[in-house]
Amino acid sequence: MINNGSAFSRDLASSLVVFLVAIPLCLGIAIASGVPAAMGLISGIIGGLVVGLLAGSPLQVSGPAAGLAVIVFGFIEQYGVAMLAPVLLVVGLLQIIAGFLRIGSWFRAISPAVVHGMLAGIGILIILGQIHVLMDARPAAGGIENITAINESVGRLWGTSVTNEAVALLVGLIALLAMVCWEQFRPKFLAPLPGALVGVAAATVLATTLDLPIARVEVPASLAESISIPAAESFAQLAQPGIILTILMITVIASAETLLSAAAVDRMHDGERTRFNKELFAQGVGNGLCGLLGGLPITGVIVRSSANIQAGARTRTSAVLHGAWILGLVALLPGLLEMVPLTALAAVLLVTGWRLISLHHVRHLFEHHGLMPVGIWAVTVAMVVLQDLLVGVALGLALSILEVLPYLRRKLAIRHSEVDDEIHVRLGGALTCKDVPALLSTLEGLPEGRKVNIIGKHLRFMDHTSAETISEWLRRETKSGRTVQVHPPRAERHPRLKPLFARFSAEAA
Repeated sequence: MINNGSAFSRDLASSLVVFLVAIPLCLGIAIASGVPAAMGLISGIIGGLVVGLLAGSPLQVSGPAAGLAVIVFGFIEQYGVAMLAPVLLVVGLLQIIAGFLRIGSWFRAISPAVVHGMLAGIGILIILGQIHVLMDARPAAGGIENITAINESVGRLWGTSVTNEAVALLVGLIALLAMVCWEQFRPKFLAPLPGALVGVAAATVLATTLDLPIARVEVPASLAESISIPAAESFAQLAQPGIILTILMITVIASAETLLSAAAVDRMHDGERTRFNKELFAQGVGNGLCGLLGGLPITGVIVRSSANIQAGARTRTSAVLHGAWILGLVALLPGLLEMVPLTALAAVLLVTGWRLISLHHVRHLFEHHGLMPVGIWAVTVAMVVLQDLLVGVALGLALSILEVLPYLRRKLAIRHSEVDDEIHVRLGGALTCKDVPALLSTLEGLPEGRKVNIIGKHLRFMDHTSAETISEWLRRETKSGRTVQVHPPRAERHPRLKPLFARFSAEAA
């Protein structure tokens, strides 16, 4: 049993670490989204104070997400920042309804190849855009446009004397170098101090001390000045096809990113498991409030969440307190934020974008599932960068369905029974992405503390989405101390099954 005093002291310390991680990200994601920095801070506060209190994932931290910055930037370029508020109100309502309808598990049925391909494409787009901000130039809305505009931004670096753009680039590179070096060589006693904060602090001190003529963050004297209630006439435009598509995109991507992040957070600790539908409801309330008060869309964010766990958080108090610290900083010391150079935030986002690309996932897909999932990943990435996010995700989903099309008509049989104080889960037929919700419902509903036998004797096929679902459940359960034994299918079954069950047995050992 957790001592309340001990838990609070750990949560208090963790909240300060998460606060230090969140501040540069809130500011940077707002800049990358093409909106005032205050909108990112509003979302950070709501993600902590509101979503933190309601969350179904006790250790996940929510806030503005880099994965949605590209969508928001393009949307604002076309429709204006005022239209973002009603869009987020509808997004929040859809997430609340989805939580009540208990469809949270369906988001985990999305192919990992598509999810990681989408994130990698977004990472590339963030990098292409922030290269311009690094040189105090404005990024374009699309990947191709940013590539073609690089010559123009680079051209501003040269002149009869040192240009302001060249100074901005130098400061940004110093911030980037400080971040990378800190992550590699930081002393153990300063391990909780995030590299992003070190990079931003170094650039801020340099720019302030030398009074460099480069762009800084603009923060209102009072946060209340930034709160903007959506106008009634804005809702009349929600019927436009482009706006409807944006609403659906933000809803699906924000929900999927949140729930995938929550599943990853569950693997990092041994405490209370995520209640996915409750988490979806909490995110809906948060996004609705962001729309009402003039913030950015929010999701559960793995960077902040992992920092929270590594710092020793025990309950959701840590996430709530980090929101209070952001509110306190904005209310009491807004002048401190106005000293931060935009180029330093661009450096933070360059690192964030690189981490989103994460080639580790590509190697994992190839090693365990072959070329087809890697091809789906590559097509998704290419289309997100060359066309747009919707085209990339839609094409990736279509290819992932095409991969399992011959097996979609075959039903999955799941039966579980108790034999000699053990639980036997028998799988038969074809296990594909459409069966993931039913599979998760069975596995996550098993009584705790009992040995589980997963018997695949009559299984004929398993796709990579289902395999990753079982693998995540196995790692989580064995880490919590449950004994799981895996029994492979018959030798003559699909050739993919034998190596997959060998992997499951190794993970359950």
